[in-house]
Amino acid sequence: MTTSGSHRTEPSTSANERDMLDGWLDYHRATLAWKCEGLTDEQLRRSPLAPSELSLLGLVRHMAEVERYWFREVMLGEELPELYCTQEDPDGDFHFTDKATWAQAEQVWQTEVELARQAAAGRSLDLMSRPESHHRGEAFSLRWVYTHMIEEYARHNGHADLLREQIDGATGD
Repeated sequence: MTTSGSHRTEPSTSANERDMLDGWLDYHRATLAWKCEGLTDEQLRRSPLAPSELSLLGLVRHMAEVERYWFREVMLGEELPELYCTQEDPDGDFHFTDKATWAQAEQVWQTEVELARQAAAGRSLDLMSRPESHHRGEAFSLRWVYTHMIEEYARHNGHADLLREQIDGATGD
């Protein structure tokens, strides 16, 4: 892992609101990918911070679920099955066998990122979700979803920093 994040683009400091939100969200998406870069499947599956079940592979799977949920289910009202989680195992994104691979998880995550981009494209940041699309019965603006997603990635990228350092000692911003 390099210290600069080989595939990240710094968000603009003077963009309009939409471009700023897109820039920060893409920056954090790229940061998570960077934290996983160069590791083996075994390393990505490792949960080095016992008793926590957090792993880099689990974080990527979790973020695929989160992208799918907020942009497509909440904002567009699509009825989609969970990717990894079930009622019996609500943390299924972090529960996997030794056959789970980075290639598979990354493909699912990148597909969900692209579908999230398509779901948001051309829509007003003031667009409101239907209240029934969220379990609390609340409506959310697309602006709120962007802000929440940036926060979600930022929080989990902090976890990814700690995981990566425990796995191979690599650190970076």
